[in-house]
Amino acid sequence: MDKILEVRNLTQLFGKGCKHCFSSTGPEFETNICPHCGSIVAVHDLSFDLHRGEILGIMGESGSGKSTAVKCLYFDQEPYSGTATYFSDDQQYNLFNLNAAQRRKMRNHNFGMVYQNPNLGLNFDISAGGNIAERLLMNQVMNYADIRERARELLARTEVLTERMDELPRNFSGGMQQRVQISKALATNPPLLFLDEVTTGLDLSVQAKILDLILEIQTELNTAMIVVTHDLGVIRLLAGRTLVMKYGRVIESGLTDQILEDPQHAYTQQLVASAL
Repeated sequence: MDKILEVRNLTQLFGKGCKHCFSSTGPEFETNICPHCGSIVAVHDLSFDLHRGEILGIMGESGSGKSTAVKCLYFDQEPYSGTATYFSDDQQYNLFNLNAAQRRKMRNHNFGMVYQNPNLGLNFDISAGGNIAERLLMNQVMNYADIRERARELLARTEVLTERMDELPRNFSGGMQQRVQISKALATNPPLLFLDEVTTGLDLSVQAKILDLILEIQTELNTAMIVVTHDLGVIRLLAGRTLVMKYGRVIESGLTDQILEDPQHAYTQQLVASAL
């Protein structure tokens, strides 16, 4: 299997930091706040590989560091330390060493992001079709008719009525906004998709449809995905492998079936038991 992403020792710290930050925080201390300087160790020493077409789950409660990790990889945040290497067409890119223009190109062409809050992923002042057009225009020169056709095709693919493509996303339900976000993220057929709590706050029937759609996309396009969630049902359905995080650290990792059926860490055992 081709590797698409290699993350090593990713660390994110909020605050001035001190020499005790990493030795005084983590699951064994039941906190990610440094007692000496008050800094927050959001993520510490996160390492993993991701292969083409694979779905990796990152699971944990609020404050575990799972969303922060993805935001660093998508350039929404500058990490404190660590490396992330992206592999494409016999080339490799050290993501955290890229300049602003290179990062923009990587985000617009190679990556897609679907946020929990559609306000972060969509421009609510332009139409659903306009959001998709915006992403297409960043990547390639297309004429108006081609852009309209591609937007129509993507919205239909995600089950948004094409007659609504000229409506503003603010007029849509939460589930529909997520579908438009997914359409926008897929506009350039990116090899890697980040999904950050995409089903949180949605009705169960809408959640099920969104998850089915994600699986279809992964099967059809062989898209690699990192799925961040606190929902074991989402992990069970989507992820082949899973990392469990607590207080910024990975406390358990492996095949999803193994982790959910025979969790080794007390915290994972508690998570699984609470979902039964």
